[in-house]
Amino acid sequence: MTPRRSVATGRLMIYDTLMRTRRPNADRGSPRVGLWMIGACGGVGSTVALGIAALAKGLSTATGLVTELPEFRHAGLVDPSTIAIGGHEVRNQTMLEAVREAHGRGGLFDGELVRTCTPWLRQVQRHIRPGTLFGAGKTIRDLADRSVATRDRTAAAAVRRLSSDIAAFRKAKRLDHVVVVNVASSEPPTKPAAAHRSYAALVKALAKPGSRCVPSSSIYALAAIEAGCPFINFTPSAAISIPAVRERAEALGLPYMGNDGKTGESLVKSFLAPMFASRNLAVLSWVGQNILGNRDGEVLADPKTRASKIKSKERVLSHLSGKQTTTRVSIDYVPSLVDWKVAWDFIHFEGFLGTKMNMQFTWQGSDSILAAPLVLDLVRLAVREVQRGTVGPMKHLACFFKDPLEADSADHFEQWRSLVEHAAEAPVQ
Repeated sequence: MTPRRSVATGRLMIYDTLMRTRRPNADRGSPRVGLWMIGACGGVGSTVALGIAALAKGLSTATGLVTELPEFRHAGLVDPSTIAIGGHEVRNQTMLEAVREAHGRGGLFDGELVRTCTPWLRQVQRHIRPGTLFGAGKTIRDLADRSVATRDRTAAAAVRRLSSDIAAFRKAKRLDHVVVVNVASSEPPTKPAAAHRSYAALVKALAKPGSRCVPSSSIYALAAIEAGCPFINFTPSAAISIPAVRERAEALGLPYMGNDGKTGESLVKSFLAPMFASRNLAVLSWVGQNILGNRDGEVLADPKTRASKIKSKERVLSHLSGKQTTTRVSIDYVPSLVDWKVAWDFIHFEGFLGTKMNMQFTWQGSDSILAAPLVLDLVRLAVREVQRGTVGPMKHLACFFKDPLEADSADHFEQWRSLVEHAAEAPVQ
């Protein structure tokens, strides 16, 4: 079978099913897997790369990886230490520079670990390609290398270039599967548009010079899809959520999932909210104050971008609390915290005989350290779904996200049960 060629004018690149399902290394046993990250040299992306290097060299345990729990022992998942790394980035900072910055300013990582893994990180950097600024907001453009903005004449051209980068990575590393994960900074909320309704309409809109019909995250998602890769959105950005983009993914037989990784305060909320419900205690108000540093915090200092994140965080409670519940979430940028984030939550609830009580908790954690192992979990689980022939949203992965696509429940315990039951199903032989 010969793959169909890409159409040069006004069309997006199309890869034949053969390109998406071929297994040139099938005779070697375990498939060769690659992870392509959007925002690869940020805090999360660089921590993922360092983590894989540490696992490969036997310098770290798998603590933090959900998929290393006994429930997944027989799921047939790929070894995380063998995952190849590549990605897109719009800034000049390298992975090694990001790791050194996190170590020097944020107190993350052991110094000897960083030194030992330095050659590996430098080698990975060879597979980092310039991203795109099509559809990016002012905050991201101000942080980016300006030369990136002039690389593509249209958004369609950006999709073709980004997609070819992923395909070249797969070929160079002789990979069976590549999973694309968006770990870039958050974007402002995306307004619905006519071009979002169908893939055919979107193709026409993207081909127009200067078109800004979709945000950058959706351009990256399309590029991943056209390269035949499952896509995971670890941010609150639109990305794969736009109907036309999902239509294309499903037409090409690909699985996908999002949105916004659940790593800290929201994780605690998703455990506590069912507790109040199960004891028939009425939550009157739930107020959360978040402060964080790093580049994510800098981007979230923009009110429009912050609105996207707050909306995602509030959805953790919207499905669990009563209609009379007052919820408030605030996010503030505190540069001195670097990669650390702190959350204080106040929960006002009512019990028997109308008695009002309250609960408060404080959460402090490193954003990158919490997120990185989940990225590896999602890659391992996504590869399993590709092997199983899954198409569309991987709803059983809902427990990893604040705002999961087509989730049946926001209760973390129910989401966890769904994941474990799915993992218990017979793996692909």
